[in-house]
Amino acid sequence: MGNRIPDELIEKIQRTSDIVDVISEYVQLKKQGRNYFGLCPFHGEKSPSFSVSADKQIFHCFGCGAGGNVFSFLMQHEGYTFIEAAQHLADKENIELPTLAPSEKTTSVSKDTEKMIAAHELLKKFYHHLLVNTKEGQHAFDYLLNRGFTKEVIDEFEIGYALDSWDFIAKFLVKRGYDASLMEEAGLLVKKNNSDDYFDRFRNRIMFPIMDHHGMTIAFSGRVLGDEKPKYLNSPETKIFNKSKLLYNFHRARVHIRKNQQVILFEGFADVISSTRSGVEQAIATMGTSLTEDQAKIIRRNVSEVTICYDSDSAGIEATIRASKILKDAGCKVKVAMIPDGLDPDDYIKKFGSEKFKNDVIGESVSLMTFKMNYFRRGKNLQNEGERLQFIENVITELSKLENAVEKEIFLNQLSKEFELSMEVLKEQLHQKEKKSQHQQVPQQDKSDLQHRKRAPIQSKRLLPAFHTAERMLIGHMLRSKDFAEKVLDRLGLQFNIEEHKAIATYLYGYYEEGNEENVSSFLSKLPSPELQHIVSNIAMISLNTEVSEQEISDYIKQVLNHQKMLMIKEKEVEKNEAERNKLYKEAAQIAMEIIQLKQALKS
Repeated sequence: MGNRIPDELIEKIQRTSDIVDVISEYVQLKKQGRNYFGLCPFHGEKSPSFSVSADKQIFHCFGCGAGGNVFSFLMQHEGYTFIEAAQHLADKENIELPTLAPSEKTTSVSKDTEKMIAAHELLKKFYHHLLVNTKEGQHAFDYLLNRGFTKEVIDEFEIGYALDSWDFIAKFLVKRGYDASLMEEAGLLVKKNNSDDYFDRFRNRIMFPIMDHHGMTIAFSGRVLGDEKPKYLNSPETKIFNKSKLLYNFHRARVHIRKNQQVILFEGFADVISSTRSGVEQAIATMGTSLTEDQAKIIRRNVSEVTICYDSDSAGIEATIRASKILKDAGCKVKVAMIPDGLDPDDYIKKFGSEKFKNDVIGESVSLMTFKMNYFRRGKNLQNEGERLQFIENVITELSKLENAVEKEIFLNQLSKEFELSMEVLKEQLHQKEKKSQHQQVPQQDKSDLQHRKRAPIQSKRLLPAFHTAERMLIGHMLRSKDFAEKVLDRLGLQFNIEEHKAIATYLYGYYEEGNEENVSSFLSKLPSPELQHIVSNIAMISLNTEVSEQEISDYIKQVLNHQKMLMIKEKEVEKNEAERNKLYKEAAQIAMEIIQLKQALKS
């Protein structure tokens, strides 16, 4: 792994790249004891089982088994090769790496990706220049100012303008060495029918650059200046742009999300920009579509509390209900910022101002249950007995899904006072609803979907056999002490029963033989497969005594060797039974003596 970069540079990158800081860019971590814990980014979970050790500079998930060092985290999370992960970390730490010769892993796909991103970055700057510095962009600039945008906001979000031309950008890109067919694949150009000519996808539009979660420009959304359709024209999905896995403004908002321990989720770009301008900077939005499960998982890894702030019209309310379910399923605590008068957030801010939005809308966010009760009231005449009963039924059905007993009590009290119903009757109704819900079976198709989506834990929760535990303890101490590893080499060698343990011991003996010091993170970089890395990171997380007595070492080794004797005893017993069935009594007696000797050896 990484032979093309000198070992001393690899070690320097590891020393300077703190794994807690790196992983914190992707996962919300909280310190518990010596380690940090968060939600695993490699499988869906609601309670944290993902652990990061600052001391050992490794991570391990006790849920799915993923583990490794800072390099393997980036390789697993970002799909990097080892070289790419090292380069990424070196760039962050201003460490200069030697120019590397292309390898078989440097594919044309990655080169194409680099070209696509470079073209988007170039056009972002060019569009912005056209908007703020040219006569051609003046009318678009004035349009934005009239809609409440400021020069500072335009600069901060790098908003631009696409000329009213059919092929200016096509010629602009080709002149700078970009292949037109690749730029079509990137979503920037469109090929004319039955022709080799290309024209610009975006014309006479205000351009909002869309960045990935690292701040690289990967797409655009272009808004018309007048009333033409479509109002917004977005980049198509490409190799670099998958809108279902992306959240607008996430790269800017991440630091504010962590600081406030909260995210405000909007539907559109304009809402995010207006919110940020109002001082609510933990603002993100979906890419013009409904919230997806992938987006909800990204949010949950970074924060537990989400405030949904969608439009207050019927479509916005329905979208809030859908998004809240997805967020709840991802393990988020959901609140709703309710905007009156059928306005969207951007319009509300323009009409009432930033302070009122911050204090009266975001600051007065309500619980999801309160929002749903208001939703159930919409269009109902609660003086009508039938509609009143339907409303109460809807509320109790929703309450039956809550886990918090106090929350249930509060809303039952509200129903009791408003409709003059006894708490006993309401509680009985709720109890029946909960009982019915528990007995309902999940449809077969849903069950299979859940099984398919949920990644099974690699490390079983069952109690491991004594020999297996002994091997793990031996490797754990070997990782911490070169002297301990030499003792195990002399007395046990490679007589481990678990094949993976045998492989790990082989690599560890070689690692120390090369003169390396005890360093789990460095050793992980020498392992050839993620599977072995996961096992080592798991073992390295075991809490061990600093001092190990000779008796303890002997007991561990005895457990390992005794398992091999036990296997031999079982084989001999099969042979003895077979001899007896064939009436070879002399041979059976001889085998019985061998079994007695093996059993005596177990006790010695």
